[in-house]
Amino acid sequence: MDFDLKIGDLVWAKMKTFSPWPARIVEPGPNTPTKTGRKEMQWVYFFGTKNYAWIENTNIKPYAEFKEKNISSNKASNTAPFKKAINEIEEFRAKLLEDPNYELPLPVTRTPSKEKNDPDKKFNKLISPKKSTKKSPNTLKVSKSIFNKKGTGTEAAPVKRQNSDASSTKNSTPSVKRSRGSPRFNENGISDVGTEILNRPSILEAPDSPAVDLNTFSELLKTKDILASDLTFGFIGLGTIGMGIVKNLINSGHKVNLYNRTLKKCEDFKTQADSDTNKVGLVNTYITPCDVMQNSDIVFNCVSDPYNAKENVVGNCGITKVGDHLEGKGYVEMTSIDPQTSKDMCEIIKSKGGRYLEAQVQGSKNEADEGSLVVLAAGDKSLFVDCQSCFKAMGKTAFFLGNVGYATKTNLILQLMKGVALVGLAEGLSLADRCGISSKDVLNIFNLTNLACGYLSNKADLIIKKEFKHVEQAIKHMQKDMQLALDLSDQLKQPLLMTSTANEVYKHARRLGYDDYDSSCVYMRTRH
Repeated sequence: MDFDLKIGDLVWAKMKTFSPWPARIVEPGPNTPTKTGRKEMQWVYFFGTKNYAWIENTNIKPYAEFKEKNISSNKASNTAPFKKAINEIEEFRAKLLEDPNYELPLPVTRTPSKEKNDPDKKFNKLISPKKSTKKSPNTLKVSKSIFNKKGTGTEAAPVKRQNSDASSTKNSTPSVKRSRGSPRFNENGISDVGTEILNRPSILEAPDSPAVDLNTFSELLKTKDILASDLTFGFIGLGTIGMGIVKNLINSGHKVNLYNRTLKKCEDFKTQADSDTNKVGLVNTYITPCDVMQNSDIVFNCVSDPYNAKENVVGNCGITKVGDHLEGKGYVEMTSIDPQTSKDMCEIIKSKGGRYLEAQVQGSKNEADEGSLVVLAAGDKSLFVDCQSCFKAMGKTAFFLGNVGYATKTNLILQLMKGVALVGLAEGLSLADRCGISSKDVLNIFNLTNLACGYLSNKADLIIKKEFKHVEQAIKHMQKDMQLALDLSDQLKQPLLMTSTANEVYKHARRLGYDDYDSSCVYMRTRH
């Protein structure tokens, strides 16, 4: 440490496991707890939380010098308490400029009250919250005789509820436990700062929904020689992937019936299609999956998860509600789901005379927009053949893998590989940052090695630019696929140690409030 610390300094103070926090070094008061350990420490006041703590000198940095760095890299930077702390310290700095003798009004530190924090009295209040003159048989009483200095009371003392390390002498001090539900901070600042940061969801702006634009043709689609099928295709689900697929189906001349929970997306497609003389009549919209199936020869379903996929089949107004049979109709499941759900839906469709195909897609929003997805199909071979023109419009290749279940399993295997690799990339960039090495330099070197691939290079670029609102695959969908892969491994008793660990990292990132952001935001968990 190349700077001196003195009373009154504005600093960044860091407690173990927590991010640096705006603080001021203050004079210890008469009720200040005795510092522990032999290391040099300072008694600091935390802005925003109005809390105090002893902090080691090595964990204290000058406020002004490290302001920009700590605000930009702080994992709590989007939380209300952190913003409040920054506002308070900046207001104090402004007042110091006006009046160098200005003193910050500090809350008085108090010695914890034995009566207030006595665990037995807290327990008694819980089991008998209302004051009453009647004695409750459940109330635990402590006989004064057991606190006799000599420990020889004449009365029979009831058993006292106490901690295992409690002494039987009068001078024993009960252990002070903090109420779990209280929003205030302990004087040492350790317990509640962590609770506040971890339990309060991040205040994040929702990523912008991609706009529909049928006038943007991908260069790859222009090079494809596609003869659109005469069949009418239904499409359910206009999410990140679905919108790109539908755009390419329409631009390649396919007739498409649309349904989405947000009907406006369907209407936007129809409005743009009808405004183009070459696309008039190609798009129709419906208000239920059942209507889409009734008016289509083949229906694609591309939604968020197995539950919603199954709801579109057997739920209220699902595709199976068109009547007693689905003769001549086909159903293609493009949702990333588990093999058992796919098999269940296959049996339902086949029982009504329909054909079933699982067509899992590998790729992200960019590939969907460009028409360069990889399609993994399994199920009815004749349905696979009937969908060839559609697969050609949406992807660069399509594989037929055999019986139902093989495509979903292959997709989950590829997803777990991507998920584990992305966590490794994020941890590597986090370590580089901690070492003071430029992330851009690391990426430039990475791209020159045989480690480089389009997927990881693109994710590294998003991480360095912090463009997590540019959603190619939402982190909630990535973590969902990781969990489905783990569920599959449980059935087969196949250990997946790295996948299990990576899945926990994704879950923690989601807990920070990044559900709808790009999966590259897992970096925020590894970095902070």
